[in-house]
Amino acid sequence: MESNETKTVEKEKIVAEKLNGRFAMIGFVALVGAYLTTGQIIPGFI
Repeated sequence: MESNETKTVEKEKIVAEKLNGRFAMIGFVALVGAYLTTGQIIPGFI
């Protein structure tokens, strides 16, 4: 029962995953920048 079919991923899903990863990286950089400038993990709380 070997299948020689290759799995294909729709282009929209690939684009969505790349965009999600880029936004996550931007968010992480913003988090580190806020921590370095204010000393608080979430500025305005505690």
